[in-house]
Amino acid sequence: MKTSTPDNQYAEANNVLIIIVSILLGYNIYQEIYHPEKSNLLLCIALVALTSVLVKKYGTKTEQKDKK
Repeated sequence: MKTSTPDNQYAEANNVLIIIVSILLGYNIYQEIYHPEKSNLLLCIALVALTSVLVKKYGTKTEQKDKK
């Protein structure tokens, strides 16, 4: 039995990373508004930049080739 492997093995990991960073960024924006002393907004901005670089490098979708 053959198992198919996606062309882009990082696609699922990138999607999970985007979700986690989005949650952290939203939480820290909330903290910045209501409790500025507890906010780590600079750290979240660095995480967003790192995530952006990784997504551009590895992509978020698997690319399927046409099989004829």
